[in-house]
Amino acid sequence: MDFLTILQILDSSLRLATPLLLACLAGLYSERAGVFDIGLEGKILAAAFFSAAIAFTSGSVWIGLLAGIAASMALSGLHGLASITFRGNQLISGVAINFLAAGLTVVIAQTWFQQGGRTPQLSGAARFDNIVLPGAASRIRDIAQQGPLGQIYSELISGHSIIVYLALLIVPLTWWVLYRTRFGLRLRAVGENPAAVDTAGVSVVGLRFAAVLIAGVLCGLAGAYLATALNAGFVKDMSAGRGFIALAALIFAKWRPWYALSACLLFGFFDAVGNRYQNIQLGEFIVPVQFMQALPYILVVIVLAGLVGKAIPPRAGGEPYVKER
Repeated sequence: MDFLTILQILDSSLRLATPLLLACLAGLYSERAGVFDIGLEGKILAAAFFSAAIAFTSGSVWIGLLAGIAASMALSGLHGLASITFRGNQLISGVAINFLAAGLTVVIAQTWFQQGGRTPQLSGAARFDNIVLPGAASRIRDIAQQGPLGQIYSELISGHSIIVYLALLIVPLTWWVLYRTRFGLRLRAVGENPAAVDTAGVSVVGLRFAAVLIAGVLCGLAGAYLATALNAGFVKDMSAGRGFIALAALIFAKWRPWYALSACLLFGFFDAVGNRYQNIQLGEFIVPVQFMQALPYILVVIVLAGLVGKAIPPRAGGEPYVKER
């Protein structure tokens, strides 16, 4: 395996890890505030559909992005209403959102486009283009003629859509918000001891709704990236369990942003390897394609189970807050 091939695998890892990273950070905000969000999968799926559908209809990927974020935030608001305002079971609310999104996206897609529950293929201004940074080679032959640093710059750093770079910037931004701002301090306190926050005169309900809506924005970005950048349209169940893998990565990361980045890149790497090396022949035996496609999920479960150690969630996580009178 030459150096350029390794860079191509790492490049693919970064692309595949991006929606997972955004979903993981979404869960980080929500769960740090004490609201467990099993509905990440459903919000990603809804955002993917509406971003692709509106981008195709309007011809603008930016309008599609806003539509995807709006759809995800609407489901986040529904989750907040059920679990924060009415103090319902947070897990049941999240599962209901997953079922709702899985069914509605296919039904609406079939009603609008009559293409078997998918949207038409996106092209041109309806998709996010990859950004070629200044000085980066755009052809494989030119990249191969560069030195190692030039190859890293052209193949790994350059050539991604704007959402990839945005996702990477959100990681340090999340760290700064959570650990260097008053809002972040209060958000973390709500997840640990909401009664103390309430006693200090800060609205527990307001902070938890803010966290849930931030999660909606990030899931909207993840879904829009799936449908308008990583792929060229929406297909049924295209989130493919990324919301659940994001929750596993969040536990592995112990609810910390930089660890979340590492966990998501790990899954992206396994996914990239599984996609690249298919139809492998071992003597007379050919490894089934289905096994290589399932390999990333298997390896992530093994690694997370072996390396996670003792992960302690926010103490008030999953518990509705009832104000004492």
